[in-house]
Amino acid sequence: MAPRATKPPTSKAKVVPMGVMPAEWEPHAATWLAFPHNKQDWPGKFGGIPWVWAEIIRHLAPGEIVNLLVNDAASEKKIQRILAAAHVDLTRVVFHRFATDRVWARDFGPIFVRTGAGKKTQISIAGFKFNAWAKYENWKKDTRIAAKAAAAIKVQLLDVQHNGKPVVLEGGSIDVNGQGTILTTEECLLDPKIQVRNAGFSRADYETIFARTLGAKNTLWLGHGIAGDDTHGHVDDLCRFVNESTVVLCQEPDPRDDNYMPLAENWERLEGAKLQDGSALQVVPLPMPRPLYFKGVRVPASYANFYIGNQVVLVPTFNDPRDRTAIGTLQELFPTRQIVGIHAVDLVWGFGTLHCLSQQQPKA
Repeated sequence: MAPRATKPPTSKAKVVPMGVMPAEWEPHAATWLAFPHNKQDWPGKFGGIPWVWAEIIRHLAPGEIVNLLVNDAASEKKIQRILAAAHVDLTRVVFHRFATDRVWARDFGPIFVRTGAGKKTQISIAGFKFNAWAKYENWKKDTRIAAKAAAAIKVQLLDVQHNGKPVVLEGGSIDVNGQGTILTTEECLLDPKIQVRNAGFSRADYETIFARTLGAKNTLWLGHGIAGDDTHGHVDDLCRFVNESTVVLCQEPDPRDDNYMPLAENWERLEGAKLQDGSALQVVPLPMPRPLYFKGVRVPASYANFYIGNQVVLVPTFNDPRDRTAIGTLQELFPTRQIVGIHAVDLVWGFGTLHCLSQQQPKA
């Protein structure tokens, strides 16, 4: 077991929330996806990737509308044929001809918040920026998607700034319980040298942004993410809220594995963690699949990258004996939803799976 971590200080700044980000399990009006087109994201494996999206949409569509981003009219016609062949109900899919660089809608797509109160409550989009994880050059189309989505569904786009600067924030770097607590990692947001999203931002800066923009005044900081993670520490590959007071946290039993120490240290950080009301956080272990490699590269295979729909929870599977354990754990935690495994051995070669490619739009 890793040595006990020193719990980082938490900012006590008093701020007035601009909005509140609902939890993923709260009722959705829709799910946003972007259909795959960039073959460089899956070199040598792209052929089957569109059919993975078709399967995802087929399972989501009975429970909610799917807002699907496509590059142009020709792409839309081709995608309609793919979805029809996979027996997707096309009346449940709304196509938006918004060109994208890539397809990781969790990170560049609209992050929705509830604003106002009572009968004046409405859904808005928090206008965070996207810069391709401070790593890649192709992001200028993706960073415009939040504004285009706001115009398409006629909701307000909130200008998110801190100290006069636009704020870069990816949806995969955070996870919320909808009641005032948010999860994130130091590796992703506080590393001063590697993939720096907002130069000079401190722990207190981020906590102020979370409180003001997402209604989360209580930040739980984890340490490092998992091996193979191209984003440098996204929390949605290791720890997720499953209800207002419970998270699942990945654990690796093999002390020789690169994930063993970081995940053990994260477990110790959460042992004494408190929620926004001072109550204890409940932590449920979730297994990690065995290390998965392709062309000598370790990919970020993780069961924590599941997506919670209105009727289903979609879980990445990896032809691994631990698939069954992960699905069983999540079925116990989501007894009213169907747990559906989606084969992700090819999908994860793009360095992301189900949560990375989806973004929920809550009901007003």
